[in-house]
Amino acid sequence: MEADKELVQIPVTATLRDKMKIVLLLAFPAVVENFFQTFIGFVDVYFVSKIGLAEVSAIGATNAILAIYFAVFMAIGVAANVRVANALGAKQVERARHIAQQAIILSILFGILTGIVTLFFARPLLTLMGLEEQVLDIGENYFRVVGIPSVFMSLMFALSANLRGSGNTRAPMKVSIIINIFHALLGYALIFGFWIFPEMGVTGAALATVASRVLGTLLLVYYIQRSEVLAFRKDFWSVDWGHQKELATLGSPAAGEVLIMRAGQIVYFGFIVSLGTNVFAAHQIAGNVEVISYMAGYGFATAVTILAGQQIGAGRIEEAVSFTKIGAWMAVGIMGVLGLLLFFLGEWAGSLFSQDPEVISKIGNALKVSGAFQPFLAALLTLTGAYQAANNTKFPMYLTAAGMWAIRTVLVYYLGITLGWGLTGVWIAIGIDIVTRAGVLAYKFAKGTWMNLEKEPEVESQCHPQSTKETMSDCVNNY
Repeated sequence: MEADKELVQIPVTATLRDKMKIVLLLAFPAVVENFFQTFIGFVDVYFVSKIGLAEVSAIGATNAILAIYFAVFMAIGVAANVRVANALGAKQVERARHIAQQAIILSILFGILTGIVTLFFARPLLTLMGLEEQVLDIGENYFRVVGIPSVFMSLMFALSANLRGSGNTRAPMKVSIIINIFHALLGYALIFGFWIFPEMGVTGAALATVASRVLGTLLLVYYIQRSEVLAFRKDFWSVDWGHQKELATLGSPAAGEVLIMRAGQIVYFGFIVSLGTNVFAAHQIAGNVEVISYMAGYGFATAVTILAGQQIGAGRIEEAVSFTKIGAWMAVGIMGVLGLLLFFLGEWAGSLFSQDPEVISKIGNALKVSGAFQPFLAALLTLTGAYQAANNTKFPMYLTAAGMWAIRTVLVYYLGITLGWGLTGVWIAIGIDIVTRAGVLAYKFAKGTWMNLEKEPEVESQCHPQSTKETMSDCVNNY
């Protein structure tokens, strides 16, 4: 079977050590990819911080809105990743290919829609953040440049997810390395001016980001076309409402989960903005430093989603549980170490972005709190990946809604503003939310009530006997 060339091969008699190696095989490229992905934001904030804290706040506020776009794009990616992994685990190659292309169609549609929203509503959306007029003007300019061509963001999510679902985490890693080096060099040239490039400030940062995403999309298409499992078929570009329904059914709760989180984030960002521009800038800088730890968690979550998804597709539930536990504990260990680094080196990291002692102190305090809850964040990320692999995206959505609105947002206001704990109170509130949600997911996982296994759609409704590449019997075998 051609899928076997990309599908992760797991020996029937695999030992714990063998499984740990397999998890690392998939997680390491994803960790590296995440590192370079986060490097885009890190570089932007670092370069822009040399211009001023108002510019840092503008980009931070814009990214809070863009995160809502990412929620939709990420949901399509989650659905594609899981469905492709399930199909390949069941040796249904053409079904995996078809779903992958349908996800690309869906991503293009939503990328165009979000671009239109940005074109007409950039300033009104940013106004909701309660920004000062100066910050609002800077943010609007940045938002339009980055947000109107959203289709490239959307395509990168879908194309990368398709590759990961097939077990190929190396190609997205390579693409991430290339585009981030490109972004850093072009960003420096356009922000500060270099050689033939004029000094463009925040606009230059935005243009560099867009250019890197266009390049990333082209490179991912190249890798897709080299894949024997995922290479495009012309007859699969027609909209298939059956597969679109599958993607929507699985992706909608995942989108809802992130949208709920981002909506709550916008609300409590407003609380932080009320504490002052410098406080909000410190919050954004601390977040950009903390994301270095996130990269490990998301890498292991990716590995868990792929492995659990393929094992569930093949009907090996016990193996799915085993890989989830291994991936989760490995992530907890690694993020625990990274948490210690955040705790002890937070102020030093803050000093890279600002020379203001008060801002540096606030960054350091926030990262001390963040370092303490990194192991819980590791469990939350990896277990969420397992739930998604088991087609259970609804429960994480409900849990996120409760955590964001009943715990995080309420506590941010109470601890940060009412009690006057400022940014430290904000990060304590975030930590309490993470610990609570991780505990609930772990409890349900331990009880074995974390899966939502549905009957696959009938083969006949998904076949294309008119295809010149396969007969009806081939279609039945592959679907």
